[in-house]
Order: sequence, then C-alpha cells, then structure tokens
Amino acid sequence: MKGQGAGRNSGVTGAKKKGVSDLGGRRGRLISPANRNQAVILINEAHAAGARKWCACEVLEISVRTYHRWQGDGFDDARKTRIQSPINQLTAAERQAVIDCSISPENRTLSPKQIVPRLADKAIYLASESTFYRILRAEKRMNHRGRSAKKNRVPQPKEHVATGPNELYSWDITYLKSKIRGCFFYLYLFMDIYSRKVVGWEVLDDESSESAAELLQKIHLKEGLSLQKDVVLHSDNGSPMKGATMLATMQKLGVVPSFSRPSASNDNAYSESLFKTMKYTPAFPNDPFSSLQETRNWLANFVHWYNEEHRHCEIQYVTPGQRHRGEDVAILKERTRVYEAAKRRHPERWSGQTRNWLPVQSVSLNPQSKKPETQEVQQAA
Repeated sequence: MKGQGAGRNSGVTGAKKKGVSDLGGRRGRLISPANRNQAVILINEAHAAGARKWCACEVLEISVRTYHRWQGDGFDDARKTRIQSPINQLTAAERQAVIDCSISPENRTLSPKQIVPRLADKAIYLASESTFYRILRAEKRMNHRGRSAKKNRVPQPKEHVATGPNELYSWDITYLKSKIRGCFFYLYLFMDIYSRKVVGWEVLDDESSESAAELLQKIHLKEGLSLQKDVVLHSDNGSPMKGATMLATMQKLGVVPSFSRPSASNDNAYSESLFKTMKYTPAFPNDPFSSLQETRNWLANFVHWYNEEHRHCEIQYVTPGQRHRGEDVAILKERTRVYEAAKRRHPERWSGQTRNWLPVQSVSLNPQSKKPETQEVQQAA
C-alpha cells in the first residue's frame, strides 16, 4: 500500500509538471483540441503510473466525465456556434430601401434628421433616425452628398521658379511695437527670393496701398527691373497688397502679381522667415521703439548686416548680397579648393567626399510637387 501510494502521488505530480496549459477556469469554457489531447495523454500516463483517474483529472481541473467524453467523441468541440440576429432587425430589402431613400435626388443633400420627418408627412416610415445613421455609417455614406459634397477649395498658387536675381520677389508688412500701447510702426519689406536679399524697405506709421506702390517704384528704378521680363511679386491677401493703387502700379511697371491662399501663411514663407530672423536676432531691442526715426535707424543697421554679413544657410552660407551680385560662384569654388587641399594633406581624416559647396541653381515658390526646393548645379571644371 505504501508503494501504491507513492506511485499514485508520483503519477499525479508528473501530470502536473508536464501540463503545458492551465485547463482550469469557468465551466463551459472552450478548450482547444491540442490542449484536450495533451490532457488525455497526461491523465493516461498518470494512471499507468498508479494514480487514480479522478486525482489526475482534479489536478488538471476537469471532471472524469469530461475526460471520458474527450476519449469517446474526439477532441473537437461539438458545440454549434450560432450567430443570433435580433428579432427586430431590418430585412435586406428594408435596409436597401433606407439606402435608396437617402441617396435619392430629393434627399441626397439632406440629413436623416430631415429625411425621417419628410417621410412621415408622406405617410411613409422606413426606419428611425438612428437606424438611418447606422446604416449609412456601415455603408460609408456618411460623407456629404449632392452639392454639399463640393468643397470650396482655393486652388494652390501657381509655382514660380527663380534661376537668377530680380526674377521673383516677395513682400509683406509686419508690425513693430511702439512706446504707446496699441500703436505700431509698420515695416514694408521686399526681398529677392533667389538671393534672399532685402531689395527695399520702409518704416511708416500706417499701412496703405499707396505707400507700398511708392516703395515698389523706388525698387524698380534701383534694381533696374525695366530690363527684366516677367518679374513676379508675391504677397499675401492683405488690403495694401490688393489695393487698387498697388495693382495699378504693378501693371504699369510690368510686374506680375502673385497671391497666397487665404489664411495660408506657408504660401509666403520667405517673407515670414525673414521677419522671424529679424525679430529673433540678438540685436533686436527688448523694449518697444520710441520713435519712427529710431525704428528706421535700427532697420538700416539690420538690413546692412543681413545683406552683407549674415551667411544664409539656404544659399550655401554666402551673404544675400554676394549671391545677388553673382559672387557666390567664385566664393564657393574657393571653398571647395580649400577642402580638397585639406583632404590631400590628411587623407586619413576623410572617410568620404569633401563637403558639398556647389552653388544653388534655382529656388521655387509654392512648388506643386514634393520635390527639393533647391537644386544644385554641377561644379565647373
């Protein structure tokens, strides 16, 4: 009896150690055929070692009747899976009637909240409003229908590409705080997008289309734009930009207007970026400007620094003035020569090519496709 007890305990312990899954849990649970087969094998091994079947079944948390059923009926679950449908569910024909009614010419622009009462006035009831919404959502027809589906999209501005100076300009007006709260000075600033040079600016105590037109005439004379063809001037949709005087002056000078989309600041990103550079430079005063002349003096110093000293990252770190005058090609060629000479002196310090100092060939404004904004020209031999 002592040996039999030892065998029984060892068999049950072996079944518990060999168990690959926990078969315990609530009654009526679904157990996979693989786990059922493994359970029967472990119980048979424990029983062959001297353990009682009910003890082995208790370790695996199943009943002896379940064990016998698995042996007789196989390991597949014999229960039938039945998908219950609500008794109040619409038939296929009724469901299609709801869809047809929603997309009909007289209802395709209406919401279910409007459709259901209109049908009731005609002594017709197809379904409730919530059922209309549920069916339309399942059929992916909750989008706007009819004329409401046409979104008033403003077309993207035309793409302009500059391959040289005085081909593509951008301008805008920004506010500069004054000592008097609620009063501002207005900076009119024109820049050449190709070279990033500030070609004209003025600080006034008001903003108007007449002032902008006068500044444009000065720039036209100073830069010799009469010799250029199809000079494009881009701006946002502010009233000074679209004023009658400004548009008439542009037409007189042969300047092609270009405008941003409403409420789309990235359409005029070059001017916005320049304003940020100006207002975040360490030299920008912390206190508001006290007078119009003080503001003009500070802007004169900033424009000189920006055009002649600031090395712009988007034009291979040459100054806007150098690029505007065409000096960047020689400067970048000399930088390439310096880097190649350094590589020849210490080739072990260079794992690849030297830094790319090729000049930027062209700059795009509002490109239509996702392509690099700038392209590089091949280095001259």
